[in-house]
Amino acid sequence: MNDKKSFETNRRSLMKGAAAGAMMAMPAAAFAESSDLAAIRKAVVAGHDATVKRLQDWIANPTIAAEKRNVEGGAEHMAMLLKEAGFQKVRKVPTDGIPGVFGTLDAGAKSWMGIYFMYDVKQFDPAEWESPPLEGRLIDKPGVGKVIMGRGAVNQKGPETAFLAALHAFRASGRKLPVNIALVAEGEEEIASPHFHQVIADPEVQAAMSKCVGVLIPSASQGSNGAVSLALGAKGAVELQLIASGERWGRGPKLDIHSSNMARVDSPAWHLVQALSTLVKEDGHTPAVEGWFENVKPLTARQKALIAEGARQSSEEAVKKTMGVQRWIEDEDYQTSLERLASQPTINIQGLVSGYTGPGGKTVLPGRAEAKIDLRLVPDMTKEEAVAKLKTHLEKHGFGDIEVNVSGGYGPTETPEDSALVRAEQAVLTRAGITYSMVPRMAGSWPGVVFTGPPLKLPAAQFGIGRGEGAHAPNEFFVIESSNPKVAGIDEASVFFADFLYQVASMK
Repeated sequence: MNDKKSFETNRRSLMKGAAAGAMMAMPAAAFAESSDLAAIRKAVVAGHDATVKRLQDWIANPTIAAEKRNVEGGAEHMAMLLKEAGFQKVRKVPTDGIPGVFGTLDAGAKSWMGIYFMYDVKQFDPAEWESPPLEGRLIDKPGVGKVIMGRGAVNQKGPETAFLAALHAFRASGRKLPVNIALVAEGEEEIASPHFHQVIADPEVQAAMSKCVGVLIPSASQGSNGAVSLALGAKGAVELQLIASGERWGRGPKLDIHSSNMARVDSPAWHLVQALSTLVKEDGHTPAVEGWFENVKPLTARQKALIAEGARQSSEEAVKKTMGVQRWIEDEDYQTSLERLASQPTINIQGLVSGYTGPGGKTVLPGRAEAKIDLRLVPDMTKEEAVAKLKTHLEKHGFGDIEVNVSGGYGPTETPEDSALVRAEQAVLTRAGITYSMVPRMAGSWPGVVFTGPPLKLPAAQFGIGRGEGAHAPNEFFVIESSNPKVAGIDEASVFFADFLYQVASMK
C-alpha cells in the first residue's frame, strides 16, 4: 500500500471512529464512546466554513501584549469564543497586567481536563507579509495545500480554533462530552507571562484546575513528513532588557550629541557592547555568567535515547531548509545538535537599539543603548536564580550601572513519560496511524511550570496534529486543507481532539 493510500485509510479510520484496530487498542468502556466519532466527524465537516470564519475573525482581533494593543477587546473576544463553544461559566480574571480568561464546561463527566489557551500574538510589520497579516486570507500553497495566513494563525489560534471546533461538533451532533473542561487563557504569553501566575492563583481557577488529570495546550505538531514530536517538557524563559545610559552610568552624554565628541566623551553604546561580550565565551554561544551551569541537570540515558530516535525519524536537511541555516554550532552532527537544543541554557540577543537607525547616517553619539535579551532555562534552573546571577556577573565585571529590566519569565517544565496525559497522547496517535517520537523538552517555552510545579503538580504538554509555519515571523500560516496525505487539515485536527478527549476519559 503506498503512502497516500495508507494515510487516507488511517485518516478515514480516525474520522469515522470505529475500526477493527481501534477495537483492539481501546478499553471496552471507551470504545462505545469512540463509535460516536462518525457523528462528530459529520458535524465537524458541516461546520467547516464556520470554523474557518471563526479563525479569520480571531486573527482580525489581535492582542499584542508588548504594545498594550487591544487588551480589553482581546479578552472579550476570548470570552465570547468560550461562551459560543458551550462553556457555562466564563469570566475575565484581573491581573496587574493584561487579564486572563477562565471558563468551565461541566458535562457531568467523571474526569476533568485542563486546557491552556493564549490569546495574544507577536508584533508584525505588514510590509514584510505577502498578504495583510490581520486578514486571514486563504491561500493555495504549493506542496502544502490551502492555508490561512495571518498573525497568530499557527501560534496558537489555528490549533485552538480546531479544539473549539471539536467542542462545537459535540454539541451539534448531540453527543455528550466525555470529560469536563476547565480552560484558562492568558493575554501575555508573548511577553513571557509576567502575570499568569496571578490567574492560576485565583481561588476558583486553582480549585478547578486541581481536579484535572492534566493540562493541554492545543498545537499543530506535525512536520512536513506527518510525524509528531511529543515533548515531555519545555525550557523556561526570561525576557529582559539591558540598558546603558549616560545618565545612570555617570559617563557619556545624557542625550544624543554630535559624534565628533567621541574623541573626548565616553559612549554608552560601546559600554553596552562591552558588557554583552562578557556574557558569552569566545565561541559566541556558551554562557559565561559565573555559576550559570551550577543547577543544570544533565540529560539522562533515556532522554538521550529519545533524542536519538527523534533524529532518526526527522530530516536534518528539511529542518535546516526551514530555518535557513547551513550548519550547526561547531559543525556538530544532527543528533548532537538536538541534544544541545534540549539540554543547553542560553543567553540570546533578540535585538540592539541605540541612536539613529533610519536611512543613511546622522553622526550622533547616542546617550542610551538597549539590548533585548532572552534567557532559556533548563531543569533545575529557576528564573530568580538566572536573573540574580546575571546581575552579579555584570556588577563583578564593572557593569553594575547597566539597568536590568526583567519584563517576564518563568522556569522550565517537565512531565513524566508514564503520566496519564502522555499515555493518552500516545494512544490516539497510534490509533490514527501517525508516526511519533518523544523528546525530553522543547527548545521553545510556554508557562507550563505553573501547572507542573506546586501547588498543582499536574502533567502538562503541547499536543495536536496539523501543521503550520512562521510563528513570530512574516507569512505565518496554518493548514486548513492539506494536499499532503501525511498531514492533517483543520477538520482532521478537530476530530483528533475529540478522540483525545474520549481517550482521556478512559484512562486509569
